Amino acid sequence: MFQTFESHASPDQGPPRLAALRDLLRAEGLAGFLVPRADVHQGEYVAARDERLQWLTGFTGSAGFCIVLPDKAGVFIDGRYRTQVKAQVDLAVFTPAPWPEVKPGDWIKDNLSGGEIGFDPWLHTEDEIAKLRSSLENSGVTLRACKNFVDAIWPDQPGAPQGLAFVHPDALAGETSAEKRARLAEALRAQGQKAAVITLPDSLCWLLNIRGADVPRNPILHGFAILREDGLVRLFTDPAKLDETVRAHLGPDVTTEPPSAFVPALGSLQGPVRVDRTTAPLAVSTELREAGIEVAWGDDPCRLPKARKTAAEVQGMREAHLRDGAAMVEFLCWLDRQEPEGLTEISVVTALEGFRRATNALHDISFDTISGSGPNGAIMHYRVTRETDRALHRNELLLVDSGAQYLDGTTDITRTMALGDPGEEARVQYTRVLQGLIAISRVRWPLGLSGRDLDPLARFALWAEGQDFDHGTGHGVGAFLSVHEGPQRLSRISEVPLEPGMILSNEPGYYREGAFGIRLENLIVVQEAPALGDNRKQLSFETLTFVPFDLRLVQAEVLSPAETRWLNAYHAETLAKLSPRVAGETLDWLRQACRAI
Repeated sequence: MFQTFESHASPDQGPPRLAALRDLLRAEGLAGFLVPRADVHQGEYVAARDERLQWLTGFTGSAGFCIVLPDKAGVFIDGRYRTQVKAQVDLAVFTPAPWPEVKPGDWIKDNLSGGEIGFDPWLHTEDEIAKLRSSLENSGVTLRACKNFVDAIWPDQPGAPQGLAFVHPDALAGETSAEKRARLAEALRAQGQKAAVITLPDSLCWLLNIRGADVPRNPILHGFAILREDGLVRLFTDPAKLDETVRAHLGPDVTTEPPSAFVPALGSLQGPVRVDRTTAPLAVSTELREAGIEVAWGDDPCRLPKARKTAAEVQGMREAHLRDGAAMVEFLCWLDRQEPEGLTEISVVTALEGFRRATNALHDISFDTISGSGPNGAIMHYRVTRETDRALHRNELLLVDSGAQYLDGTTDITRTMALGDPGEEARVQYTRVLQGLIAISRVRWPLGLSGRDLDPLARFALWAEGQDFDHGTGHGVGAFLSVHEGPQRLSRISEVPLEPGMILSNEPGYYREGAFGIRLENLIVVQEAPALGDNRKQLSFETLTFVPFDLRLVQAEVLSPAETRWLNAYHAETLAKLSPRVAGETLDWLRQACRAI
């Protein structure tokens, strides 16, 4: 099993750890300290040694931060985690704060009259600290870059990860590393920049056509890189992670050095040097400026090219999704044959991973499977543990959000299933969520629109009834890389124009705390839309995920004719694509699940 079920939250340890941190801050003359869920690479996924937020507070979500003040400690969480956080932190000493509705600067001013708040400059970006400093102007509160005081009180902090790097074949990437480096170097020269600093692990893995094993679930290598205007690269990572095969793949134009050489290397550069103020640690630009080197703010040069998947990457993702779809169908057929009372959330997770392992192509799961039955389905990023494992019950809903890492692609799929008859209200809400997914799947739009322009389509059926969901409609997805990839998103805060080759999730939902949760998710890829009308250039989505929806939960009479046509066509295509990959009773189940309505 890739997934484990131990609880990583320790709410009972929060009070003494918080007290120890405050003692140290007082000794240093600090009125507070910022504790983000971040590592020096500013990636979303962190190794065990970087789970400082979890260690201090007990909160295990993938996004959030804590602001520790003398008399109050706020745990800032977005809409995905507002139910989860209340169960994972000691509410006597930690105060959940709904973010971004509550701004960190405003919260600090409401709870602190003056003093210095410390922060680790390797764990925050230039953009983040600049915004916080601006919001604290004339408040008497200032920020001070300092060492990490959580590390200072963490006696058994794990060591740095030591996963081995491996080569990602050019045939799957669709472009050699040398071609990528030359293309990006040309862009640097056009901007008059001498070099670019790359801090995101998935960026350097994409650039060099390598993968790693430094964090769970995502095949990334921890390291930094400096890309020069001539296309040469200096890679800073633990040399023990690179075997001879990888070194030969990198070739003479990529030099490898230990992480300790990174800061001295920054000081030896000629400017202007491109740094991404939204993803690079503040310490990077600070080191450059202190060395008298001009900083040129600009996007990580890999992020947009990485988001625009090559034809080979898209084809790999198609194949990965068909393989994964067949495994999902085997799982759903198995689930329908079981008596709910004989299952628990953990047994569901175990069974699903088993069907994926049976493909003989599974590299890893792409995130810990969310298996939420009944009220646990309303916890958006619920992770079942042995302590929370719940028995399934007849006449309720089961939400399963899962994914896999295959060498040719990354998958992410959510289906919500009926266990018996969950009632009319469940069908009403399921149908509204399905209508949102169909709306995104069918949309055509003119060039230049971003995720924020399309996001409302997924919410229309819910908005019409005074309802909504507190997460974005979709995130970017990498090709055998991070299951959450930027900068593309389907979200009301995303202003990045959508372009052909970008892969995103399409996952509207509805959650009723204490009762049930519904989410439906397919992955989609942006494509040029077939010509229509006056032949204006437009974009549309190609669906990558093919797994039946639970027709027992669909109110067919509520769907419009166009929605019904889409659903029937989707199921017909699902049957055609997956029939050759399953047999026996699974094939019989698939035929019934894909029936026209």
